[in-house]
Amino acid sequence: MTKSGVRLARLCESALDPGEAESVVTGPGFGAVAVFIGKVRDHDRGQRVSALEYSAHPQAERFLREVCADVAGASGLPVAAVHRIGDLAIGDLAVVVAVAAAHRAEAFATCARLVERIKFEVPIWKRQLLTDGMSQWVNSCE
Repeated sequence: MTKSGVRLARLCESALDPGEAESVVTGPGFGAVAVFIGKVRDHDRGQRVSALEYSAHPQAERFLREVCADVAGASGLPVAAVHRIGDLAIGDLAVVVAVAAAHRAEAFATCARLVERIKFEVPIWKRQLLTDGMSQWVNSCE
């Protein structure tokens, strides 16, 4: 494990592999691995969504690493997070987060905390393309 507990923190333009995030945090001392997978859905707030476009600040990956390091440092657990940028279709994976712990409650809680911190602190922007031809900007990684 790296000194900070961050096993993986990356932005990428290609398809995400949840198995990669799980495999880098797991180990013989961990009885639980919590993996969160955020997928592109076909609706938001009563509107139909046809696709998403994610864009990121040039330093977004640095922010992602810092958030991961903070959560890993506070929990003492290994963490991994990968967020997709670019054009995504309905059903595509947008974000994958994994945390390993001795027990499930700690893994779940830390994974949820990391997902929320990424959503609100990493400068990644989401543009929703709606089926009616309009679009909306949303500053989150739901």
